[in-house]
Amino acid sequence: MEQTLAIDLIYVMAYCLGGLGFALGPFLVVWALALRGTRQYANKNGQFIECGMEPIGDAWIRYSAAYYLYALVFVAFAVDVLFLIPVALVYNRLPQYPVRDFVEVVMFVGILSLVIVYAWKKGVFEWNRINPTRPRS
Repeated sequence: MEQTLAIDLIYVMAYCLGGLGFALGPFLVVWALALRGTRQYANKNGQFIECGMEPIGDAWIRYSAAYYLYALVFVAFAVDVLFLIPVALVYNRLPQYPVRDFVEVVMFVGILSLVIVYAWKKGVFEWNRINPTRPRS
């Protein structure tokens, strides 16, 4: 019993150390490969993402609300695809109720299609650029 617990703790610690390695590894690689003391790096702020070019404009810019709507629609459909993949993999393994399972999947995809139609009718997918120099009418 105690030996099994010790082995389980070793697995948990190895998993935690692996996760920490994946989290901190990219920062260590960037730090090891970053330019130091070259002409492109001189007088810069030392950030990891600095590429040696002078920045153009301010980093704080406003995004249109349409961008966030696109992002929300993308996230919603990404989550739905994550649901449909396991359903598709298990679909043929349980042949007790194939018609019911097929109808459920069709209803799910149909509701998703209604969401797309609703968003389309509301004009979510129209990207109208606003010219800041021209007054709005």
